[in-house]
Amino acid sequence: MRVGMTLNYSGGFAETAAEVADLERAGLDIAFVPEAYSFDAVSQLGFLAARTTRLELASGILQIYTRTPTLTAMTAAGLDYVSDGRFTLGLGASGPQVIEGFHGVKYDAPLGRTREIIDICRQVWRREKVQHQGKKYRIPLPADEGTGLGKPLKLINHPVRERIPIVLAALGPKNVELTAELAEGWQPIFFYPERAQDAWGDALAAGKAKRDPSLGELEVYAGPAVAIGDDVDHMHDWVRPHLALYIGGMGAKGKNFYNTLATTYGFGKEAELVQDLYLAGKKEEAAAAIPDELVRAVNLIGPESYVRERVAAFAEAGVTTLNVAPMAADAAGRVALIEKLRGICD
Repeated sequence: MRVGMTLNYSGGFAETAAEVADLERAGLDIAFVPEAYSFDAVSQLGFLAARTTRLELASGILQIYTRTPTLTAMTAAGLDYVSDGRFTLGLGASGPQVIEGFHGVKYDAPLGRTREIIDICRQVWRREKVQHQGKKYRIPLPADEGTGLGKPLKLINHPVRERIPIVLAALGPKNVELTAELAEGWQPIFFYPERAQDAWGDALAAGKAKRDPSLGELEVYAGPAVAIGDDVDHMHDWVRPHLALYIGGMGAKGKNFYNTLATTYGFGKEAELVQDLYLAGKKEEAAAAIPDELVRAVNLIGPESYVRERVAAFAEAGVTTLNVAPMAADAAGRVALIEKLRGICD
């Protein structure tokens, strides 16, 4: 089991970069740099590549709408180059609130776009003359849509690798099926090991049935919060607001993927109550309504013996990387948690 984490640089990026070096020494395997509507991820990934030697670096995630497919491929190849082959391309659709509200781009056809982007990226990395005529992307641009001067081109530089790993953040059945078919890795959210098969089993099986064997086995990146000790039970309440935000506030009634996931896990009534409270502005009440079982199942919070049992459950459910959120007040505490979790996973 590998150990990863998504970086939080709200306290200052220089401090985060220094912490990453300590995390690398503590045994962290991969670090994801987020990109929502904050600073871009790419500049920071390049900076971290120069400050680390072994640690894998990943975008978490680059939205599929905000860069052309070839620019996404060029960016990934560039990050793989400056990191000496340590980059993983995390991609995702984000949501209409961000894509249309911040970027002013229409949010449409996430599945079709993702499939086409992956095909184009891999053409670029193989240094083929890029040619793609899809529903969403046409390369070169047809003469009747532009000047008519476009011609197939291939990447000037030789990439470090012709296949950079792609991890897709996917939740819905069709998205998960596509991920299992085409990507090297899958990043679900709120992964409940004992009920993951109920939520995603059919979609994963359908995608794997069409999977190219050369891709290898699908890597699964679960994202639990982690706190290890005999006096950490109160920290379950620290993660409730995060669960409530997603289950209750990410989308309208009937259009909240996270609410649907909680329902699939068997918490339909509770998920409906959380959403009603959250949308009514009662955020604290919504957090309190998150079921204890769900809070405990999707996180790693408890004594070392308990965490060890839960890590085994995640592994049994197919998880290959625990992309954790260490619950500590400072850098030293986060490093200590990663070191302790590394020992458990080994």
